Amino acid sequence: MKHIYILLPFVIGFSTLAKAQVDAVQKLDEVVISDTKLIDYANGIKIEILSDSIINNNRTSLTGLLAFNSNLYFKENGFGMVSSPSFRGTNASQTAVVWNGININSQLNGQTDFNTINTSNYNSIAIRSGGGSVQYGSGSIGGSIHLNNNLSFTEHFKTVLRTGYGSFNSKNLGFNSAFGTKLYTGNVAVTYVDSNNDYKYLGTDQINENGAFNNLNLNANLGFYVSNKDIIKLYHQSYFGNRNFSGTLVGPSRSKYEDENFRTMLEWARTSGKFSSKVKAVHLHELFKYFENKDKANFSLGSVNTLLVNQNFNVSFSDKLQFKTILEYSNTKGKGDSFKAPVRNAFSTTALLNHKLSNVIRYGINLRQDFITGGERPFVFSVDASFDLFEHYQIQINGSKNYRIPTFNDLYWQPGGNLDLVPESSYQIDLGQNFSYPHLNVKLNGYYINTKDMIQWVPNNTGIWSPVNIGEVASYGAEIEVKSHYTINKHQLHFSGHYSYTVSEDLETNKQLIYVPFHKGNLNLAYGYKRFSMFYQHLFNGEVSIIGNSLSSYDFGNMGVSYVFNQNKKVNYTIDFKLNNLYNTYYENVALRPMPNRNFQIQTTIKF
Repeated sequence: MKHIYILLPFVIGFSTLAKAQVDAVQKLDEVVISDTKLIDYANGIKIEILSDSIINNNRTSLTGLLAFNSNLYFKENGFGMVSSPSFRGTNASQTAVVWNGININSQLNGQTDFNTINTSNYNSIAIRSGGGSVQYGSGSIGGSIHLNNNLSFTEHFKTVLRTGYGSFNSKNLGFNSAFGTKLYTGNVAVTYVDSNNDYKYLGTDQINENGAFNNLNLNANLGFYVSNKDIIKLYHQSYFGNRNFSGTLVGPSRSKYEDENFRTMLEWARTSGKFSSKVKAVHLHELFKYFENKDKANFSLGSVNTLLVNQNFNVSFSDKLQFKTILEYSNTKGKGDSFKAPVRNAFSTTALLNHKLSNVIRYGINLRQDFITGGERPFVFSVDASFDLFEHYQIQINGSKNYRIPTFNDLYWQPGGNLDLVPESSYQIDLGQNFSYPHLNVKLNGYYINTKDMIQWVPNNTGIWSPVNIGEVASYGAEIEVKSHYTINKHQLHFSGHYSYTVSEDLETNKQLIYVPFHKGNLNLAYGYKRFSMFYQHLFNGEVSIIGNSLSSYDFGNMGVSYVFNQNKKVNYTIDFKLNNLYNTYYENVALRPMPNRNFQIQTTIKF
């Protein structure tokens, strides 16, 4: 908590100063984003941008937001514990998480724990389906999740305060402030979550012991127009987590995990006529302490620091033809009890082309060459196109080669690390059909992914677990996304739903990979009338294979209501009430780890 006391006076003071100043400048871009290639070079790519209302209904963690509002499947080692995604049948290290254009997957295990990401800290969250290694590097095979802090250069000053309480002595606090003029802008956020997480296991006399967790997130993002052509932007995020690891139905746990992540990016963007460029300097820091027994002082330690420089240059030959080049260099240094002090240097060069051939056809061609310490030189490419065949009907298609390099744990962990590993490589194709009407949008996608040299940890001839390149996996399936919105007088109705059929097969055994369901679906219903709103969401996860057995399918629903006081006034208050696991369903997302029974959350929000 000391970090809040240190930073909060600065945050509030700077926000107040920003509100007081007014500057007259030339006409400039009102909204500026860092990751422009997400939209500008993605004609044939399925991208889903989540609306503010959807994010508001799932404010705590990225896991809850995406489980109910995307085709992603999540494996959680108990509520609030480690959360790993499966995107189109791939594993967690084959899903990239991108923060303002920068891949932030861990250099240690290649993953991002989605329960450590608080959605309140971002004003734009997008889901990019399919391979993206050309644009976003290692690990972007199944897809990528994009967390963006957009900057608004308009006259504004808004502050939001949130406080919430729920079952299992769960508490959350939040502060968000956004301010700006035509010359400068910024947004800051502080969020804190704490829970005893001691829910009862339905049908037993046991509770979720050793499941308590808390985390603190700090965000600050600033932008300045230093001329009508130049913008300086600063992005920063700090995360501090303290989490016990809960046990199972048959085995208790006393372990604890502390971790911290710092991310800082300084960006200079310049636009001059048809030309634009960006230079980014980035520092990424991750550290963990693992305690086998939380009551003792002994722990294992690991940390990684990455320094990254990214330069991209874009030229718009016309409103129909764009070309972008990207140069990136990174230096990554690790230090830990189990992997000593590894160092990795990586350099990549990327070329992106976007061409609007006609009012009907758009296409893109993208190439990337990497040079990585150890002599690895992955070359990847992607081709995509869209065809607007009719007013309400569009076809999208893309094909790509993607890769994932071995992590520090894969290479250097002792005992077991393997220096002879080679990068995973993947080829895939994706075909999509989009139907767009004033009140209805439907997306249908089919895909095929073939991944070779899969890195898997298996026991060696001495009985020690070690990673080897042995796996070849074929993943294929179909996805449906439906969204509808109607306004009748002052009544607003929203509906959205997702369904995915996924086959992810080990080609050696011809068996479905563990913890990948054939079927997954969700739906969301929302209704609003004046100050009142309510929503219902439902999730279905099909049966999954586990080692030596299977885990039954399950489904459950959540419901919430909200009321706004003093609407249309300078200061308004909102009360939200949410019931999770409405039908009190017993289910296990991971074998022998029951998830919470029916529970509630209540939150008050003040906006001014």
